[in-house]
Amino acid sequence: MGTSEALVGALRAAGCVFAEEEAEVLAASAGSAEELEAMLARRVAGVPLEHVVGWAEFRGLRIAVEDGVFVPRRRTELLVAQGVALAPPGAVVVDLCCGSGAVATALAVELPGAEVHAADVDPAAVRCARRNLEPRGGHVHEGDLDAALPADLRGRVDLLVANAPYVPTAEVRFMPPEARDHEPLVALDGGADGLDLHRRIAALAPRWLRPGAHLLIETSRRQAPGTAAAMVVHGMGTALTHSTELDATVVVGVTAGVSRRRRSST
Repeated sequence: MGTSEALVGALRAAGCVFAEEEAEVLAASAGSAEELEAMLARRVAGVPLEHVVGWAEFRGLRIAVEDGVFVPRRRTELLVAQGVALAPPGAVVVDLCCGSGAVATALAVELPGAEVHAADVDPAAVRCARRNLEPRGGHVHEGDLDAALPADLRGRVDLLVANAPYVPTAEVRFMPPEARDHEPLVALDGGADGLDLHRRIAALAPRWLRPGAHLLIETSRRQAPGTAAAMVVHGMGTALTHSTELDATVVVGVTAGVSRRRRSST
């Protein structure tokens, strides 16, 4: 179906900043004029575009996203890039608070031969993650943080990544309506200072990571010192990486000991 001026106009009137691009996505995703009309109505009502069409673009991949599931942000691509740079050949990778499984799926694609596991507490997110990750050979587990991970992963994980919620509770109400009204609170609310989950992940990481392995947590520049401090408490060295282009920040922790050989950057 072609993109019409009326479609663009309706989206623009609804406040969609990228009306032309969204119109193209809607038109390409609809199988009929009736379906396009229904999709437009949902988008104009404020439903995130990704929920309307059922997918989100992430690091060149089309990630399935159901209604009520956290939509992967482009800034989280920095988490993937850092993971790819740090993972050794044949890495064992775990993605906690995986949501739709976007990060785990991208890592499975970009790290051939890796053993990739993902976990989330939300059943809807787990359903999406299984659709995205399992066709790439990964494994998805439902449970709170590491509770559902296979016991045989203990002490042999090379890379543990997490885009855990880090919005302070009092600031959730200031988030855009698309997130606040259509994504689960469990995927947004990080506690009083936004770092509750970061502290829990830093505490559990040492029992899963091998010596010299890495923990990567997405955070904000303002909260990065607190995220790093949580890792230091549990014996990890830390480093900070930031992308101005993506407006993204990742804290990198490393466990004591000798790491496995990293992947070549050439």
